[in-house]
Amino acid sequence: MTVDMQQLGRQAKAASYALRTFSTETKNRALRAIAEALEANQEVILAANAQDMADGKAKGLTPALLDRLNLQGRLAGIAQDVRHVAELPDPVGREFEQKTLPNGLRVRKRRVPIGVLGVIYEARPNVTVDVAALALKTGNAVILRGGSETLRSNVALVETIRGALEREAFPVDAVQLITDPDRRYVYELLRLSEYVDMIIPRGGNALHTFCRENSTIPVITGGIGICHLYVDETADQEAALAVVRNAKVQRPSVCNALDTLLVQESIARDFVPRVVERLTADGVRFRVDEQAYHVLAPAENVQAAGEGDWDTEWLDLILGIRVVPDLDAAIEHIRAHSTGHSDGILTRDPAAMQRFVDEVDSAAVYVNASTRFTDGGQLGLGAEIAISTQKLHARGPMGLEELTTYKWIIEGDGHVRP
Repeated sequence: MTVDMQQLGRQAKAASYALRTFSTETKNRALRAIAEALEANQEVILAANAQDMADGKAKGLTPALLDRLNLQGRLAGIAQDVRHVAELPDPVGREFEQKTLPNGLRVRKRRVPIGVLGVIYEARPNVTVDVAALALKTGNAVILRGGSETLRSNVALVETIRGALEREAFPVDAVQLITDPDRRYVYELLRLSEYVDMIIPRGGNALHTFCRENSTIPVITGGIGICHLYVDETADQEAALAVVRNAKVQRPSVCNALDTLLVQESIARDFVPRVVERLTADGVRFRVDEQAYHVLAPAENVQAAGEGDWDTEWLDLILGIRVVPDLDAAIEHIRAHSTGHSDGILTRDPAAMQRFVDEVDSAAVYVNASTRFTDGGQLGLGAEIAISTQKLHARGPMGLEELTTYKWIIEGDGHVRP
């Protein structure tokens, strides 16, 4: 089916103007209606998702992608997440940095919606609901473009959301979906600068690169995590084993899962075999450097690291292990191979902690904790639309406040500039 992208843009812009006038309670009422509709329509939504899952398996999608695609057993939690967004403080309208200048002008800033968001994502239908809820809460309209592998699920979800909005006398075009999987519509969305104010891609490196190179609209990139933990000789090794296991195993298909473990040389002979033994029980396979390889007994799930392994986001039960002489070498490795998402140190040395925090320039820097906490809900934001690895406007988990901008308000009493 042909999609008129200019029409989608005009409708989204018109909806964004209307959204700016809505009170927090009006927006919250719409969110609660969406949550109820998701539960009421779960049979239709899950049937559509089951078709997507069957097609995905037939096409040979990886277990990681199928896990992201699956809504079975998760829809109730997604609906509850929407209710949670309704309970979060609304940043829109909040005024800050108020001051009176020496000339008597009264100046302040007020948080306002960004306007229209274009969100491009792959095999995660839950993102459809998450983005819609966060956008509506902050008074933004959104144009969604999900992957072809999740089209049926997304259509069912967006029809449910728009139905709830219509019943609440909300502008239904605040949430629109590009229903044709043709890639040309991604390109057209990236060129809708007359209507769209920000592009958020959620997917692999190829998608992010395509958006950066082709967009005439500001792009927030992130969500690609080559994440590291460095274990030094002072670390509590039992605690370190638990942290490493959690970071790798708890949900390996996500961007904040651990990809590379760096181990200080002085403890490698003892600690590396313990890591491999502990995580082998969870089905983890290993790509290890020469030093690590020599301290391990031969095993089917252990192989020498190849070219490019340190630059791979595994999204699977695979862990790279590299032995480094000291903190300097660990930091050097992270600077060379990290995507700036989530990197951490496991240590009891306060000086090492401080150096790592000061010198590792990632969006989230950890000390003695799993990288799995790089998540809007886990870090107290309630929810997130993406995890930015950029340094402008927003960095790390992007919650409600990151979906707003601000305007200056200047009040005078007939002031004129001398």
